[in-house]
Amino acid sequence: MRKILFTVALAATLVGCNNSGQVTSNSVSFDDVIKTRRSVRSYDATKTISEAEVRELLTSAQEAPSWANQQPTKYYVAQSAAMVDSVKNYIGGNRRNVEGAPVLIISTFERGKSGFFNGNPANDLGDLWGAYDNGLANCYLVLKARAMGFDTLIMGMRDSDALRRLFGIPEGETITAVISLGYRSGEPRVPQHKNLDDIVKFF
Repeated sequence: MRKILFTVALAATLVGCNNSGQVTSNSVSFDDVIKTRRSVRSYDATKTISEAEVRELLTSAQEAPSWANQQPTKYYVAQSAAMVDSVKNYIGGNRRNVEGAPVLIISTFERGKSGFFNGNPANDLGDLWGAYDNGLANCYLVLKARAMGFDTLIMGMRDSDALRRLFGIPEGETITAVISLGYRSGEPRVPQHKNLDDIVKFF
């Protein structure tokens, strides 16, 4: 029995994805993750994601760097059908884009932590550092999601007051985004990126 379990576990660690987002038998590389991560707007409603998988995902998001290790990012996870449906009421036109997603995650950051020393802003950015750290954590989240075979959509359209009431989010936290989590239904469009020289200057 132990041998069978070991074989299954080993096979699971070797599962990856190719450039079309399909599962392969090769170990997933970081380049695979980057190239196949997309903002997905169509989800397979027949597939679910467990709480254990979400916990693994968010544990990886905790590895993101933050100002003086303040770790200002907080997450509120809607996983029950009732809570997912409730959140869908507060994300505007994105509701149709995430209709089949089994999980919706609200991302926030605590103000007055990143970018502050003894309660005073360390530079002219102030709480923008909290938003920066939150973005780093969300980046880790979406990349880990892709490495696990999941897909995401980061949504800025949201009714923050309604979400604050729904989840009991403290006033000291800024709600930044709602992130869908699920399995893609079909292949998303690959966007065109700017030329590197349009965004980089070497000196």
